[in-house]
Amino acid sequence: MQTLMLKRHAKSSWDQPELDDLDRPLAPRGQEAAPLIARYMKGSKLQPDLVLCSPAARVRETWQLMTPVLGRTVDCKTLRTIYPGAPSRLLEALRRAAAEVGTLMLIGHNPGLGRLATGLCGSGPKKPLERMRSKFPTAALAVIDFDVDRWDQVASGAGRLRAFVRPKDVA
Repeated sequence: MQTLMLKRHAKSSWDQPELDDLDRPLAPRGQEAAPLIARYMKGSKLQPDLVLCSPAARVRETWQLMTPVLGRTVDCKTLRTIYPGAPSRLLEALRRAAAEVGTLMLIGHNPGLGRLATGLCGSGPKKPLERMRSKFPTAALAVIDFDVDRWDQVASGAGRLRAFVRPKDVA
C-alpha cells in the first residue's frame, strides 16, 4: 500500500503586491496553520518518507514550519513542475517517486491540488469527501491510500480518502 498526503500551502500574504507570485511569503494566519497540521500529522502517526514541494516561497515556508513539529528530518525535493500545479503534472511528479517511498507528501497549490485529490479519490468517508470536493482551503491536508506497490500504478479513482483535515478542524 502507498499513502499520499496532498497538502495545500498555508495562507499567503498579499501585503506586498509588487512581489512576484513565486516570492509571496506566508501571512501570520498561515504561519500559525502550518504547525497545527503538523501536530495533527504527528499525533496521527503520519510521517512522510519524501516531500515534493513547489518552488514558491509560501510552499517552502509551510514545510519549514512543519518540519520541527514532526520531529524528524525528511528529504524534500523542490520541483518546478509542481508550480502552478496542473493536476496532470502533479500526478506525473508523484508517479516518478521510488517504490520504497511508502508515504509521499506533495505540497502545492490550488486549484490543481484540489482537483488532483478529487480525481484520485474513488472512495472514503462521505462527509470528508464532500468537504474536500467542496473546497480545498489553504493549509488543508488530504491523506489518500492506494492498494498498489509502486507510485507509477496510481490511477484516477483508485484512492481511498483516509482523512481530510483543515486547520479549523484541529485548532
